Amino acid sequence: MTEPTAATTSRNGPAASGWAPGELAPRPGAAPLGRMLLAQAATELRLTFRNGEVVLLTLVIPVLLLVLFTAVPLVDVGGRRVDFLVPGVLALAVLSTSFTGLAIATGFERQYGVLKRLGATALPRGVLIAAKSLGVLAVEAVQAVLLVAVGLGLGWSPHGSVFAVAGLLVAGTAAFAGLGLLLAGTLKALTTLVTANFIYILLLVGGGVIFPLTSFPSGVRHVLGLLPVAALSDGLRAVLRQGAAVPVHDWVTLLVWAAVGLTAAARTFRWE
Repeated sequence: MTEPTAATTSRNGPAASGWAPGELAPRPGAAPLGRMLLAQAATELRLTFRNGEVVLLTLVIPVLLLVLFTAVPLVDVGGRRVDFLVPGVLALAVLSTSFTGLAIATGFERQYGVLKRLGATALPRGVLIAAKSLGVLAVEAVQAVLLVAVGLGLGWSPHGSVFAVAGLLVAGTAAFAGLGLLLAGTLKALTTLVTANFIYILLLVGGGVIFPLTSFPSGVRHVLGLLPVAALSDGLRAVLRQGAAVPVHDWVTLLVWAAVGLTAAARTFRWE
């Protein structure tokens, strides 16, 4: 038997492949948190826009409502309809994305075991929640651009501070997301689906989005004014319609709902 020569080793060993010994050794370890956050947020965004029902709920319905109720004088809003409706429909868009859409998607992810499997990976749960939040905010940015463009096309003349509007949208997102995660983390997926859509319809009618709260009896009006969607729509109208500062009542209402909803969701959420 002949001994392997240097030439044989060169042809068949590491030298023949062009790689140094150990160069292809695996390097186990989690990716940086920032990279995981961006990757998961991009995944959440892609999944959102692949879902036809979510796209209908978050993009198509708010635009149709804005165009329809601006063109048809179904209710007296005490001024130009488009100036009343654009802030209200912006609030409705935040509601549809950060409450209804988030609750339904998260509920089915929990039922199908997606969240359980993600929890078993190197992705921290805090990063997962942050990624979902970024995905929601990205969808809301698309909604806002679309609704503002349609509103301007309908003759809308906005006023006020962009920063005040952004602050209201973020506060409203926090309030609705807490309530959406509370539903998704405690109820079964189908129950979450029905409940979230039912609440969406109720708030659409009675949240001051399309119909002004002044059209309701005084006792009912005060109760409806405590809802987060009413606070968000009234606050946006104060800024965009009147150019005024955000009323303290609206700030307090949104922040209280956000604190209560997020705290309750964190304490009761079940991942499987």
